[in-house]
Amino acid sequence: MKSKLLKAGLCALVACGCLTGCAEESAANTVDLNSMTFKEIAQKASEDGEVNSVGMPDTWANWGETWTEIEETYGITHTDTDMSSAEELALFANEANDATKDIGDVGQSFGPVAEEQEVTLPYKTSYWESIPDWAKDDDGDWIIGYYGTITFITNTDLVDTAPTSWQDVLDGDYTVTIGDVSVATQAQSALLSAAIAFGGSESDIQPGLDFFKTLAEEGRLDMGDTSVARLEKGEIEVAVLWDYNSLGYRSQIQANNPDANFEVSVPTDGAIQSGYCTIINAYTKRPYAAAASREYILSDEGQINLAKGFARPIRDDVVLPEEVQAQLLPDEQYTNARFIEDQEAWDAAVADLATSWQEEVVAYAQ
Repeated sequence: MKSKLLKAGLCALVACGCLTGCAEESAANTVDLNSMTFKEIAQKASEDGEVNSVGMPDTWANWGETWTEIEETYGITHTDTDMSSAEELALFANEANDATKDIGDVGQSFGPVAEEQEVTLPYKTSYWESIPDWAKDDDGDWIIGYYGTITFITNTDLVDTAPTSWQDVLDGDYTVTIGDVSVATQAQSALLSAAIAFGGSESDIQPGLDFFKTLAEEGRLDMGDTSVARLEKGEIEVAVLWDYNSLGYRSQIQANNPDANFEVSVPTDGAIQSGYCTIINAYTKRPYAAAASREYILSDEGQINLAKGFARPIRDDVVLPEEVQAQLLPDEQYTNARFIEDQEAWDAAVADLATSWQEEVVAYAQ
């Protein structure tokens, strides 16, 4: 499951100084985690003493609770630096043997790219057999831990009626915030969802670009980020986020302000589902702490934690507590949601997306 087109897209960043070392030979860590028992790994994880992650902040999919339990379980400390999937891969490659980070969480399409860039260290975990084949590399260079579905979160204190479809957005006067389509998997999946709604597909994203161009021309495309802080301040009418982010942000905001009103829904005419996978840095100086972290993320406790953060666990043999299942959106909302069906075509689209988004959408923003 290699992705040469995405690799080419990342390597193209070399020309603009965004990424170096694409063509360098990997100096991957020589540790063979798959040859070790987890008891051995756990013992050495405590000796590592810390684990530093990227793209796994406390507010995303309940990572905060997971990291707290990892610290308590293995006696290690943790820090995270939030960044996009592309930035994570660039950091691993650029730092190389001077690595400061140990593990990252990247969008599904970036897992094979990370493997091909030789910035991953394989580890299958004890839960290998209960992870679907499509959700893992054959050696454990990347493993999907959870997945999400594109949703709208609407501040109904700012608008009268929340949209439930992309057509609703087009017909209405909503201002929409999507995030950085040039680098973020969440924003890219939102674009593909819109494309599907208007007759497009992985191999034809033009309807999605046309949709957002229309919003840009009408002054209805908010170019800022989709942060919980902006939602809480009332700066966003409609944001397009993974379901676990929409539900999680709503929960955080209402905990501070019970009178806040936000509606979350899966677009009925187009909603992509996609996973996020852990990648262990090939150059990590703390391979055992990184492996122990992945082990915990895929454990029953780790999977339930992700569901507490409103994400859908990748392991379907984990029974969620009733109160956790009840906080997720009803299953019927996902009737028309789907995973990517043509990964090669989507990889090709993503490789050129930074340019097409800038030229065909951003250039028309009012």
